Amino acid sequence: MAGARAPLLEVTGLAKAFGPNAVLRDVSLRIAPASVHALLGENGAGKSTLTRILLGVERADAGALLLGGARYAPTSAEGARRAGVVLVPQERTLCAHLSVADNVVLGIEPAARARLGIRDRERARAVARGAIARVAADPARVPLDAPAGELGVADQQLVEIARALAQGGLHEDGRLAARLLVLDEPTSSLGHEDARRLFERVRALRDAGVAVLLVTHFLSDVRAHADRYTVLRDGRVAGEGDPRETDPAQIVREMLGRALDSPRAGSGAPPPGRGEVVLEARDVAGARRPRRASLSLHRGEILGIAGLVGSGRTELLRILAGLDPRRGGAVTLRAPRGVGLLSEDRGGEGLMLGRSIAENVWLSPRAPRLAAPRSLLSEAARWIERLAIRARGPEQRAGELSGGNQQKVQIARLLREDFDVLLMDEPTRGIDVASKAQVLSLLRELAGAGKAIVLVSSQLDELVATCDRIAVLRRGILDPPRPASSWTEASLLLEASS
Repeated sequence: MAGARAPLLEVTGLAKAFGPNAVLRDVSLRIAPASVHALLGENGAGKSTLTRILLGVERADAGALLLGGARYAPTSAEGARRAGVVLVPQERTLCAHLSVADNVVLGIEPAARARLGIRDRERARAVARGAIARVAADPARVPLDAPAGELGVADQQLVEIARALAQGGLHEDGRLAARLLVLDEPTSSLGHEDARRLFERVRALRDAGVAVLLVTHFLSDVRAHADRYTVLRDGRVAGEGDPRETDPAQIVREMLGRALDSPRAGSGAPPPGRGEVVLEARDVAGARRPRRASLSLHRGEILGIAGLVGSGRTELLRILAGLDPRRGGAVTLRAPRGVGLLSEDRGGEGLMLGRSIAENVWLSPRAPRLAAPRSLLSEAARWIERLAIRARGPEQRAGELSGGNQQKVQIARLLREDFDVLLMDEPTRGIDVASKAQVLSLLRELAGAGKAIVLVSSQLDELVATCDRIAVLRRGILDPPRPASSWTEASLLLEASS
């Protein structure tokens, strides 16, 4: 669909830095009207910053934007919406207890008497009905009065798109006023059939004249549905073209900056010298993710799980830890000391940031209900020394530590409990290079001491370097593991995005 027409959006020489960290460097791209343009890149490549600039959330330091041939420099999300640039975020933002209609018009409710704050319910329903009709092949599947939380995840995604289009406005004749729809990882939590249905509606929107910027990691979605693609790497444009005419391996090379090595076949058996199976899962399914996952974890090994955002990695670990219910399958644990989980959300779930290091290390249902303060402090001091936690002392608040040292406090609590099985969810996220090396070295040391570890990481090079075996979780289905020696970072990325 993207031909020699004048671009709807033209980005030239865009640059953005946060302090000394340059996140966008001389970025230029052109998005044709009524087209689907994919934006690709690894985590930290600059995709989020670019879209935030397009949506008026951030301001560029240099460069120019043209929308429909006119200068475009939004200073707020509201300004971007008025210009017809709208976003469907990766994470669901619907109010589950509100109806579909109320969600669609949330924040843009038509007023019968604006001064009195009285909403015009008939106009609101008309706006919602028109927006749903644009995104649903069968609007009856998405009843306006149904609570949004009762819809399936695919239909919730359609409501998100309808809300974005409604925020962009409608012309008096019912045509969409939105000109550019930014979809951030729209299929990350969808199965194949739901993803197919979603892209049918995306094509319908394209045919209705809307341009779509598709931010995704799924190369299969890009090849099947995008007219053009742009790859960002380290804040620069590393590649662009027609995805149907470009080898997927070439796109991966553009994303990684190096050649794609061929993976070597492996049996998937644990490395020699590993111990007995301590954790086994068979056809495990969660409420939404994973859809099917089987694995056997041996004492003394690190089993890595690779996958894209939304593939179900965190959900799988939470099921294995007994925190979330299983919808199907079975989990067998042969570990007398039990299972410990390191949460990816250390600030919201993993630590009490307002409490001391000592309190965080001691926190456990197994800990004595009453403990002398001196015992608590000496125990924390022991772990501070063992894990080289940089802190003033055990009484310092966890929230005052760097990200890497906060992560070590989480790990200290798990090690103090002496769990047989450790489920590590993004243990190196948001920490510096030196702390990453320390954490990964510690994991190898723990495996050597007989601990059984499942490691989830978005840093594929860490998985290859640290794990004994690696399995890929794709759209909720866990593939059989293979020896880490048979993987490369590039081949993992290709497998996860296929």
